[in-house]
Amino acid sequence: MPRRAKGPRLWLRPARRDDTGQITHEPAWFILDGPIQRGTGLGLGATADEKEAALSDYLDQKHVDVRSSGIKDPSQIEVNDVLILYGKDKIPKHSDPDKTKSRIGFLHAFWSGKMLSEVTGKTCRDYAATRPEQAARRELEDLRAAIIYHRKEGLHDRIVSVVLPDKSPPRERWLTREEAALLIRSAWRHVADWGGNGASKYSRRHVARFMILARYMGSRASVLAAASIEPKRPSKGPWIDLRMGTFHGRGIGERVTSKRKQQTAVPPPLLGHLRRWAKNGQRFAVEFNGEAVASVKKGHAQVVEDCGLENVTQHTWRHTVATWLMQGNADIHEAANFLAIDVKTLLRVYGHHRPTHAAGIHKAFHAQRIRLKG
Repeated sequence: MPRRAKGPRLWLRPARRDDTGQITHEPAWFILDGPIQRGTGLGLGATADEKEAALSDYLDQKHVDVRSSGIKDPSQIEVNDVLILYGKDKIPKHSDPDKTKSRIGFLHAFWSGKMLSEVTGKTCRDYAATRPEQAARRELEDLRAAIIYHRKEGLHDRIVSVVLPDKSPPRERWLTREEAALLIRSAWRHVADWGGNGASKYSRRHVARFMILARYMGSRASVLAAASIEPKRPSKGPWIDLRMGTFHGRGIGERVTSKRKQQTAVPPPLLGHLRRWAKNGQRFAVEFNGEAVASVKKGHAQVVEDCGLENVTQHTWRHTVATWLMQGNADIHEAANFLAIDVKTLLRVYGHHRPTHAAGIHKAFHAQRIRLKG
């Protein structure tokens, strides 16, 4: 696996000395970008703001250079320049820019020094061989998006295709009601030693609250973890209106993406829990020590392990809710709207759980047996 590229960064070059030991060059800050070393004019005493401004200026100039190069032949365009442009223009608008930047880092490492014309089926498969299968697919999707954006900006004049690994089959794991209850009960009752002085504390109740939300809503973990239940709607982020009983998965002004977010009524049993939590002083549906949590991934995994279950992740709750809705023979369109997915996907992935699945086929077999007996 290639080493992950660090990208343009600041480096403090040590003092340089001559043969007699005399300093000829004082320590100075440089920008490293692959084989490029560029001076910033800043010395050892530079402030953090000055260093950040120098790096930002370098990135801005590199961005301008990419746009103004006028070269449209893919054989003359570096893949990393395409990624830099995408990073500058598009990634800040993503719902989770840090995750995208992390994925782009792996792309930089592999494609460094390669030209856009070298993006072929073979090189894409070579890249996929260096990464876990589904991580490679997601990262190559980012590469494809960057190349498409670069071409739409008029910066190259040919179609460059990115070949993706096959999608993994849909996950089949879902929870029974007994398993869901076991997980929630385990998280709620877990007591941990606090501070090493014999004191104890319920340390996983925030995980239990996440599970309760997920058991009813089937929302993505990142949405549930950020949901506010304060009386006044926040300026950004998911929000649950406890008075009207509505769940707003998309914040005010948040860009609509392919990962649709729920705008729906909260099931009554969950609404009762939420109103009680708010009455006790909670400001977020999932919080720890009075503050919203960024993730419950680690705590969730610990609860799953304690319960002796396997292949259960935060996302399993979404599969579970969709499965339960189908098993309950919920209206397809209402279920799809509730889960914020399209009807086609709901039927393709979960349709076989419906009691009426293949009912017409069974009826036809029965009719055929009757005709044969007659």
